[in-house]
Amino acid sequence: MSTVTATRSDASYLFSAPVIVAALGYFVDIYDLLLFGIVRLPSLAALGLSEADISVTGASILNWQMTGLLIGGILWGVLGDKKGRLSVLFGSIITYSLANIACGFVQDVTVYKLLRFVAGIGLAGELGAGITLVSEILPKHLRAIGTSLVAGIGLLGAVVAYFTVEFFDWRYAYFIGGGLGISLLLLRIGVFESGIFKDIKDQKHVEKGNFFALFNNKDRLSRYLKCIGIGLPTWFVIGILATFSNEFGKALGINEPIKPGLSIMWCYVGLSVGDLCSGFISHWLESRKKAVFYLMLFTLICSLVYLFAGIKSVSLFYTVATLLGFGIGYWAMFVTIGAEQFGTNLRATAATTVPNMVRGTVVGMTTLFAIFKGSFTVIQAGALVGVICFAIGIFCILTIPETHGRDLDFLEE
Repeated sequence: MSTVTATRSDASYLFSAPVIVAALGYFVDIYDLLLFGIVRLPSLAALGLSEADISVTGASILNWQMTGLLIGGILWGVLGDKKGRLSVLFGSIITYSLANIACGFVQDVTVYKLLRFVAGIGLAGELGAGITLVSEILPKHLRAIGTSLVAGIGLLGAVVAYFTVEFFDWRYAYFIGGGLGISLLLLRIGVFESGIFKDIKDQKHVEKGNFFALFNNKDRLSRYLKCIGIGLPTWFVIGILATFSNEFGKALGINEPIKPGLSIMWCYVGLSVGDLCSGFISHWLESRKKAVFYLMLFTLICSLVYLFAGIKSVSLFYTVATLLGFGIGYWAMFVTIGAEQFGTNLRATAATTVPNMVRGTVVGMTTLFAIFKGSFTVIQAGALVGVICFAIGIFCILTIPETHGRDLDFLEE
């Protein structure tokens, strides 16, 4: 009888309003985050740009969005620790939903850049605040599973975004994304704040949300940088192997052109499944570090197959892209580790900035990839970037403190 009660109790935690709303929020977040990449060609062509201009302008707009993510990560992270996790969940979704609706009316490239910048700021807050809230309200034995549910369901937003653009005009795709966000606000009305945060909210002597506190202590800085380092292989796969999959396909001698949008979609299908599994793997192994390390090694093996196995079939290429996505399915676990490493007064700041710092490293990866292509083949250039990312990632996960089962009711001094 007691087993049944415990099971029901666990299920009621995992399917509580905060977990469901955080998952749906991340679903809309991913939809909107990837939408510009999917509609880049048709939207810029509709604004009258030539093929050459589309390439340059598209990269510029994407950089504006990524800059917004970096700035927004800091802003929302600090706000999450100063004002509460819910304030970020509400504020971020209002920001990016309105920006996306406005993108559906855009007629000018300059306005497009500004709107994607604003959208980037809004999109930066969703995942970190959601993972922080879920981590704090769930019992410690369910944290890994709960955060995996959030990310696993959320990442399916990439698949929905791809098919939305396949069936609707790009302007309607933006309207749909904005509308989904506004609808989600209604669901959030019944969500409650983290009890751990409420306990320190009115404690004036506790310094909350000081971003620079992550850098003024050697131990804290080490933990923070290692959290970022763990995430590098994830965006090597998305930002290099999937985004430039058309170039890798050509270099491998695959006859049929590889579509980057399709590669990204299949990668995110695998990522969604991997994220759902990573929480259960961590729960089973009773270790965050082992779960992430094994998935990182799997990703490394798949990357070697992708680059050096001589793939000639389109279907096999997309299959490997899906397996790569599964391997980087430790994304939710990596953000959870970021939340668990730090005290309540810095937790949202760390958990919100870490994934956005990793996203920001894509600019460095693509720059290195371009430089390496000047002296090496496309395959070799990709491999060199991968060596750097995996070397850093493996070192960081092996040396960061274990957080499985850690009590989160503590402060950073």
